Amino acid sequence: MNAKAINKISSTTVPLNIENVDTDQIIPARFLKATSRDGFGENLFRDWRYDSNNQPKKDFVLNDPTYKGKILVAAKNFGCGSSREHAAWAIKDAGFDVVVSSFFADIFKNNSLNNFLLPVTVSEAFLEKVFTAIEKDPSTQITVSLQDQTITLDATGDREQFEINDYKKTCLLNGYDDIDFLLSIRGDIEKFETTLA
Repeated sequence: MNAKAINKISSTTVPLNIENVDTDQIIPARFLKATSRDGFGENLFRDWRYDSNNQPKKDFVLNDPTYKGKILVAAKNFGCGSSREHAAWAIKDAGFDVVVSSFFADIFKNNSLNNFLLPVTVSEAFLEKVFTAIEKDPSTQITVSLQDQTITLDATGDREQFEINDYKKTCLLNGYDDIDFLLSIRGDIEKFETTLA
């Protein structure tokens, strides 16, 4: 299986219960000079994670060892603001494979899908259930199945379906970027070309 592929992810979570988190908060503009995707994770939520002396702020969730996992749970309207792809790079580089929210900005959502970071849109009621479960028990596990397009609170069995573009689903399940996908259907393309001759 391709190392980038995403199918089923069961993990504890990191809860970020803050609405309207924009891309400048996710990765501040001063860190956008690099062109490689590596190293952005250390500056994820930089201004919230560190004080002016570069010391970790103890009250920020990413600095709290109680919370860890591959799933970031965010409040409504996550990824708004400018269209920087670096926001998705930073979240992925920090070790997250899934972001859950009740609403994502479209550009952030597309950038995430293009960078093997799965944005899962849930209802506000389900999101509230998730935050409540994590608050009660930080070791709460969530299972996201891309194949079935479901997100489940393991402890209670509460489950919800989520939507995803069929093409992007195929790419994520196989670990394909756009070029990989075209190469995967090369035989079909060549066969079609013979019908045009």
